[in-house]
Amino acid sequence: MKTWRSASIAAAAAALLALTTACGQEKGSDEPNGQSVGNAAPAQDGYGDGYGGAQDAGAEADAAKPAGQLAVWDSKELGKVVTDSAGFTLYRFDKDTAKPPKSTCEGDCATAWPVVAAEGAKAAPGVDESLIGSVKRADGAEQLTIAGWPMYRYAKDKKPGDATGQGVGGTWYAAAPDGKKAAPAADDGGAEQADLAGLSTREDPELGEIVVDKNGMTVYRFKKDSAWPMKSACTGECLENWPVVEPVDKNDTEGITKKGFVVFDRPDGLKQQTMDCWPLYTFAGDKAPGDTNGQGVGGTWYAVSPNAKLVGAPK
Repeated sequence: MKTWRSASIAAAAAALLALTTACGQEKGSDEPNGQSVGNAAPAQDGYGDGYGGAQDAGAEADAAKPAGQLAVWDSKELGKVVTDSAGFTLYRFDKDTAKPPKSTCEGDCATAWPVVAAEGAKAAPGVDESLIGSVKRADGAEQLTIAGWPMYRYAKDKKPGDATGQGVGGTWYAAAPDGKKAAPAADDGGAEQADLAGLSTREDPELGEIVVDKNGMTVYRFKKDSAWPMKSACTGECLENWPVVEPVDKNDTEGITKKGFVVFDRPDGLKQQTMDCWPLYTFAGDKAPGDTNGQGVGGTWYAVSPNAKLVGAPK
């Protein structure tokens, strides 16, 4: 019994030592005086800011509305985007699947992101009609799909042409006519975004080499965070604008440091990827791959270099 207990204690100590070694190398660098997450309100599982204006949606979100004659809007920022007959942007959700078609957005999520009814939907002119389909939801309703991806509207889009749901939670994106994520044709990351590693790098014309996620979106760090002890000062409403980067397999990376590449089990229940033990985020204000709208915000948010340093932060 004593031998078993001794072995267990030794194993636990070894695990703690490994984490300390990984995350304690540079204690005090890059402003470690972070605030603990503590009892912060949890983020909404990638559904967006508080599920995204559910109060504005009202009873209208209870029943799925048909899309009618679909159309294609050519956005300068997003490329070709599918809209319903009224001109409202249609979205897809990364946590859904297309093969087989499956919707994972229910309850409060479906209030923020009203589902699009399949009945009566017609392909946009010039778009392959075979891409239009449907999936039966848990409540028996038939939801419109494009190339297998379930379609939604966003409750915070108030007028035709709005696309305020783009990039929300790092999981919601405007839909292209072929069901893929909308992306500008001239953007090198456009049709090839799906081939990116979970975390990789790109050369920004102003910032140099910076880290991007699997969607080509810029990855950021918060100066008020701490690497050791590992803490996040971004909680509650902060996470609406700065969604955490979800865990990434170490083998699903390219061109970045593997030092301190561990998952942070946040006190609010979220799991967050780190580099050199610094928590990583994306920015809801970045609407398309290549955007760096979060750079320098508040003098505390900065893009991340391949070695996990803050890019362009004053010394």
